[in-house]
Amino acid sequence: MKRRPALAGLTLALVVTLTACGGGDNGKAASSSGSGKTGSVTVDQDTTPRKAKSTKVTGVRDIERHVTRKTSTSTRPHYVKKCDTDTHRVKHTKRSKGRTKTWYTTETDRDCHKVRRGTEKHTSVVRRERWCVRLDDVRGAQVTSGKDDVWFRVPHSEYSDVRIADQRSKVTIEPTAQGC
Repeated sequence: MKRRPALAGLTLALVVTLTACGGGDNGKAASSSGSGKTGSVTVDQDTTPRKAKSTKVTGVRDIERHVTRKTSTSTRPHYVKKCDTDTHRVKHTKRSKGRTKTWYTTETDRDCHKVRRGTEKHTSVVRRERWCVRLDDVRGAQVTSGKDDVWFRVPHSEYSDVRIADQRSKVTIEPTAQGC
């Protein structure tokens, strides 16, 4: 029993000694190589947030295009939920003091499944609506500088802003995709 406090004290003294020889904690961590030499390594603890890469593109307004949504109407089977209720009799028994007591109950089960009942009209989207802008003398993150006649897909709000701008004026957009 007397060995545990002595062992704990020895361990504490060893930890304190090794921590004191480590050189303190000022953003550096101690490391040792296989040869027994002790050195220090700087740990990069950069906490400043990095800016996201800008996706804005600047160029001269050329043409804008609104590609409408294309849909297709077809008929398909219409399914409805049909439920069947089934009842069955369940026998219960209980034994107590050598006697058997029996009683019956009725339990209901519900079985639901889909059944075809007629047809319904269905509209499927063949081509989504999109807004495009073509720029000349393009400079920005997505293309090399100085390109002409480059199409960009933009949100509706950006498309409206470009339409309001004068013809051949300099505009800055944030495209969602390149090409139209």
